[in-house]
Amino acid sequence: MFEELKPHLAELRKRLLIIIATIFIMFLLSFGFWEHILAWMIAPLKASLPPGSNVIFTKVGEAFFTALKVSFFAALIFSLPIIFWQLWLFVAPGLYEHEKKLVLPFVIAATGMFVLGALFAYYVVFPFGFSYLINFGSQLFTALPSIGEYVGFFTKLMIGFGIAFELPVITFFLAKLGLVTDESLKNFFKYAIIIIFAVAALLTPPDVLSQLLMAGPLVILYGVSILIARMVNPATKEEEDARA
Repeated sequence: MFEELKPHLAELRKRLLIIIATIFIMFLLSFGFWEHILAWMIAPLKASLPPGSNVIFTKVGEAFFTALKVSFFAALIFSLPIIFWQLWLFVAPGLYEHEKKLVLPFVIAATGMFVLGALFAYYVVFPFGFSYLINFGSQLFTALPSIGEYVGFFTKLMIGFGIAFELPVITFFLAKLGLVTDESLKNFFKYAIIIIFAVAALLTPPDVLSQLLMAGPLVILYGVSILIARMVNPATKEEEDARA
């Protein structure tokens, strides 16, 4: 059995090495202008800070390690097309010839949806969430957020929203493989709602508005996924009659 797995493990190792090398190169490039990236990252926070407040660091190495975190986050984003490409190449041997030709649409769609999710978080969720959290109790306290904690919080949300927006892309390929259908997604909908709101509660700031701003688009994307599964595997007339 191990002998049968060896080619797959060797292929996986090859793809992972390419991904790691790409991220490392992008990390070195990003580290050269990490201050500009950080300025973009903290813009939503600074816009929400009341007068007299500022972003600070409280530990000796916090500024340096923040620069590393910022550079790694940027490297991960810039490497997305290569990451998705390598993932596709890893599963491609198990696909049909006509399915292998979908590599370019897959890379574009997967990268685009991840970026769309991250931008939705940046331009829609962050302004509302940070404004509420920062200004809550501002009449009693002075807000002095730590840059290290903020960057960790920022990257967690951006990656969370990016992954969440991959739902239609994942559904498309699961439907292609025959693992899901529009009917199975419809039947799972009531459980999906619970999962979506649980994930939103974990990933967003602890206020209802931010959670709804994440859960709402995910519910819509789930509905889009049902339509995608139906288009990929349209029901036959006999199946439609049986459902009726």
